[in-house]
Amino acid sequence: MKEFMILLVAIMVIIVSCKGKEEKLDNETTAEELASEDGQNMDQDEWTVLFDGTSFDGWHVYPGSEVPAAWQIEDGAMRFRPDDVRVDGNRFNLVTDKEYTDFVLSLEWMVTEGANSGIMWGVVEDPKYIEPFYTGPEIQVLDNINHPDAKNGRTHQAGALYDMIAPSEDVVKPIGEWNTFEITINHKTNEGIIVLNGRMVVEFPVIGEGWATMVANSKFADWEAFGKHKTGKIALQDHGEKISIGYRNIKIKEL
Repeated sequence: MKEFMILLVAIMVIIVSCKGKEEKLDNETTAEELASEDGQNMDQDEWTVLFDGTSFDGWHVYPGSEVPAAWQIEDGAMRFRPDDVRVDGNRFNLVTDKEYTDFVLSLEWMVTEGANSGIMWGVVEDPKYIEPFYTGPEIQVLDNINHPDAKNGRTHQAGALYDMIAPSEDVVKPIGEWNTFEITINHKTNEGIIVLNGRMVVEFPVIGEGWATMVANSKFADWEAFGKHKTGKIALQDHGEKISIGYRNIKIKEL
């Protein structure tokens, strides 16, 4: 009987010990999961929504005008439809109210047949520059099939750093489908990166001799203010044609 009691006590000690280890393991796993979730939440919190699909808050037309009827919100996207409001060649380039220096810009874009647009950074809003492209370099948005500019070389096609660096591959989706851009501009690391539909298609320096050489070999070589400003506004281009384009899910992460 005495030996039986000793054995029973030993078994109970082992059971309690094992239960304690399981609880500790569960607690550690939960802590790791929470830490992972917190990290994900922190990453999400770093993004600032520039267009939420409901209003043009944070945007205006260059230089300094309210957003006109040419830009409309449809199904959570900003759509450019200039057909009824284009007069004497006037332009409706959309620019952010705020200026940015180092950032990752994420957005979706879609073109209709024959469309031409672009995304610019480092835009200086000054009346002496009648268009954003006089100061801001452009990431091309284009119908590569039907727009004539696509025939001017791959540095003019969708995803290119316009007139400077061609995309390494053509991963553009068909007309009417949404494409995704993730554009990194980082002066601290001297990196420009364009990711189109999940594929990195362009890399380039944003300052220094490398950048200067690219500009010197482009159509912008003699433009006094082109690409000279690290800090500036982000622009969505009106190319001057009566063709519809669309942008949505626009957000930015400052670096």
